[in-house]
Amino acid sequence: MKPRGQGVAPDVDGAGGAELEIALGYRFTDLSLLEAALAHSSSLPRGIVRSSEQLEFLGDAVLDLAIADLLLSAFPEQPEGVLSKCRARIVCTASLAAKARQLGIGGALRLGRGEERSGGRDKDSILAAAYESVIGAIYRDAGFFRTKAVIRRHFRVEISATDVLETRDWKTLLQERTQARYRVLPEYRLVAEDGPAHARRFCCEVWVGGELLAAGAGTSKREAEQDAAARALLEDR
Repeated sequence: MKPRGQGVAPDVDGAGGAELEIALGYRFTDLSLLEAALAHSSSLPRGIVRSSEQLEFLGDAVLDLAIADLLLSAFPEQPEGVLSKCRARIVCTASLAAKARQLGIGGALRLGRGEERSGGRDKDSILAAAYESVIGAIYRDAGFFRTKAVIRRHFRVEISATDVLETRDWKTLLQERTQARYRVLPEYRLVAEDGPAHARRFCCEVWVGGELLAAGAGTSKREAEQDAAARALLEDR
């Protein structure tokens, strides 16, 4: 175990590390776990275990379980199918990447030169994986219940919005609001598409006037756009 006060990754040492922990809402006992989570595989020599990838694997499972538990507690009357769709929206690549940007994880990553030059700190795939790695590190440091409390804080808005995401035409409502305020139309961008052919998942972002408002997900591009519009409206209340 690495004691508090010893350096970790260059951008995580000292004040920078404290700022990241404040943003995360969690203070590590073992800082080497945070260091491992933020060390992208491109920064490591070949032939060694990629701890960040192991933590990503763990964090992915912890996120799925924690979000499922939080959704079931918040909406016990909803059937499994609805809860599964809501969980998939929350843990999609675009959603996790947006959360990583919000928390400042990208600036703390340790990247190889190639990824640094190609803008790796702002790639959705790298940011989403880094967020999962950090969650895995928190789990290894503190166990499930404290990790779930961190996840609850991070996704409070997304979970509270779950019960109304499919009840209205959110794209029309957002269009009316942006036209009234800014005289511009929202722009939707497909940023990720994954999953097997029979169960595709789409992640979209909604932009207004060059500003990213929110990211959403669904089983179709249209559903992902509706989800993004709903989140943009709910966060603007």
